[in-house]
Amino acid sequence: MFRQERIFQQLDLCTQTPYERSHYVKRALWVVVERTLFRYSPRKAHGFRVWLLNKFGAKCHPTVLIRPSAKVRHPWLLTLDEHASIADDVNLYNLGSISVGAHSVISQSAHICAGTHDYTKPDLPLVRPSIVIGRGVWICAEAFVGPGVTIGDNVIVGARGVVTRDIPAGVIAGGNPAKVLRERPMPGINC
Repeated sequence: MFRQERIFQQLDLCTQTPYERSHYVKRALWVVVERTLFRYSPRKAHGFRVWLLNKFGAKCHPTVLIRPSAKVRHPWLLTLDEHASIADDVNLYNLGSISVGAHSVISQSAHICAGTHDYTKPDLPLVRPSIVIGRGVWICAEAFVGPGVTIGDNVIVGARGVVTRDIPAGVIAGGNPAKVLRERPMPGINC
């Protein structure tokens, strides 16, 4: 026999529709556009993809490079500054806002996750904290950046690093959970 214990989280109490109705309409339209025009656009058609994102409320500089296999959950919660680069298979899971600074790179298969649930409440309400990625940052392949994180300017997050806390400017971080490993060498640059 299994021992019965009280279960804290009650999934039957969870809100099935945490957004306003208009949000679901906008999201449905974006899904159609993302899975057709965005996904099947030519690889070099970065300007076209930036235009599509901006039409759905994103704030993307015209010099942004974004691959057609990148996924954006809510374009209207996305800011990509000049020369930001989003590689193949990046997942910008922006339930909350995500901001990527100028000259920053998010490498292939990285997951930037601006959404979670409040585990201190039995109904697990949706929480959507913002993520801010500074200027001159390199988020390496398959890294994970969690909700509410701020990454300072000129940071490198190593491949498969798991960032759950803020990272100060001018360092290299890595591991699970990510920790500062050393300062980033930047000859001729003062942070």
